[in-house]
Amino acid sequence: MKRLLLAALCLLALPAAAAIAPGADRHEGDGPYTQLILRGVNVINGTGSPAYGPADVVIEGNRIREIRMVGADIQSIKPEDRPKLKPGGREMDLAGYYVMPGIVDMHGHIGGDEQGVSADYVYKLWMGHGITTIRDPACGNGIDWCAKETRRSEANAITAPRIFPYAYFGMGRSAPMTTPEEAREWVREMKKKGAVGMKCFGYRPEVLQAAFEELKKQGMRSACHHAQLDVARVNVLTTARWGLTSMEHWYGLPEALFDGQTVQDYPADYNYSNEAHRFGQAGRLWAQASEKGSEKYEAVIKELLQLDFTLDPTFTIYQASRDLMRARRAEWHDAYTWPTLWEFFTPNHDNHGSFFFDWGTEDEVAWRDNYRRWMAFVNDYKNRGGRVTVGSDSGYIYKIYGFGTIEELELLREAGFHPLEVLRAATLNGAQALGADDRIGSLEPGKLADIAVIKENPLANLKVLYGSGHIRLGADGKPARVGGVDYTIKDGIVFDAKKLLAEVRAMVAAEKSKRGITQYKQPGE
Repeated sequence: MKRLLLAALCLLALPAAAAIAPGADRHEGDGPYTQLILRGVNVINGTGSPAYGPADVVIEGNRIREIRMVGADIQSIKPEDRPKLKPGGREMDLAGYYVMPGIVDMHGHIGGDEQGVSADYVYKLWMGHGITTIRDPACGNGIDWCAKETRRSEANAITAPRIFPYAYFGMGRSAPMTTPEEAREWVREMKKKGAVGMKCFGYRPEVLQAAFEELKKQGMRSACHHAQLDVARVNVLTTARWGLTSMEHWYGLPEALFDGQTVQDYPADYNYSNEAHRFGQAGRLWAQASEKGSEKYEAVIKELLQLDFTLDPTFTIYQASRDLMRARRAEWHDAYTWPTLWEFFTPNHDNHGSFFFDWGTEDEVAWRDNYRRWMAFVNDYKNRGGRVTVGSDSGYIYKIYGFGTIEELELLREAGFHPLEVLRAATLNGAQALGADDRIGSLEPGKLADIAVIKENPLANLKVLYGSGHIRLGADGKPARVGGVDYTIKDGIVFDAKKLLAEVRAMVAAEKSKRGITQYKQPGE
């Protein structure tokens, strides 16, 4: 992926990484049914409204037909007031469970050959966490591969979330773009191949602007990681004015907030290709941006709001920068992290995001301050009506698919979001950013039946969404695991989420046994 990143930045004629094998034909899941009724649930509809229940959710085929409140509590339900099950239908007694829209992960890379993981490993981790839609920003396995998997997922031929494929700028070319017309032609070609959007890292302004103009003309959307190599002349305001629909991470935003300088305060020995330099200095960037309430801050935030711009912060992917030990020691690594992925994470100069060569107190303290300022801006943007979404960027920097997405929910909560705002960011906001809120993102009649079913209440504790569950002391005085998504419903098909995760654990255990691994070694051991 690092080679792909540099190719995207510089558009050099570098060889693309080999694509991983596509997902296996689906053998999991039951349905869709002529009628499926989820009985007695508490509904979190994804719009920001409070939960309500008990309710019966009626699904016919792959769409929600009705959501009917059936009482003030379970004891008050009158059978005659409930929707009647049609012949051949299925009902699930889920009294007291919570249902919410399937999660939309706006930054979901489908693995890669450098990480050595399979598509099924990634898909099942996502589906096991109630993630029913992902946006693949860059299609690192190739646009043809990604478009084919998109179609297979849409047909439910694989056990996978819905996929929105975004091609990275210049993908498929053997030479740099030098004219605006080449950029327009490239956009048209990507649309023909099945891309629904573009991801960029920056480029020559006149060429990149042409790409955005063509994207708008073609009805496509866009994402941008404003990399340091081009951010001095193409920051968030630049691309947002051209039509960029969402920004990834936060690069380009502090630069738009500069007042009294025009470039980041790079040390004299800074080398972008050295990721210890890149990420070390990135953690000191927000301190150089204008403060809230300043004239510059107000001008930038107001313009982004007027442009209906989307922030996809991906807080989780940088979390190791502020607390490396926590990220390395996450309890799910032993059971869920693929052996070659663990090797990929280990500090080295070759793999993208494995930059912890000598990561000490000063770096972590700088990053904690970076988070404080960054989170304050994102929360302010949300409070003023701006759209914020959930993206994980898992597969890098000690972040595992599915688990990283739930961590992102917790980090939005830390930033100041109410739990209902967190879940709206993870569902309806993502659907809106993809232009798909007419069919996914909220639990409403007429929408597709993409639903996460959880026994515990995620509004009280987001940790219950982790596949590894949450530790709670029981009435017997003994700690026990509770939580985890119980069922993931996608397109009306019911998947046993815990079974999907059990399959991942078995896959990882078999691979570890094959390699003679009993316990992952920490760096330096």
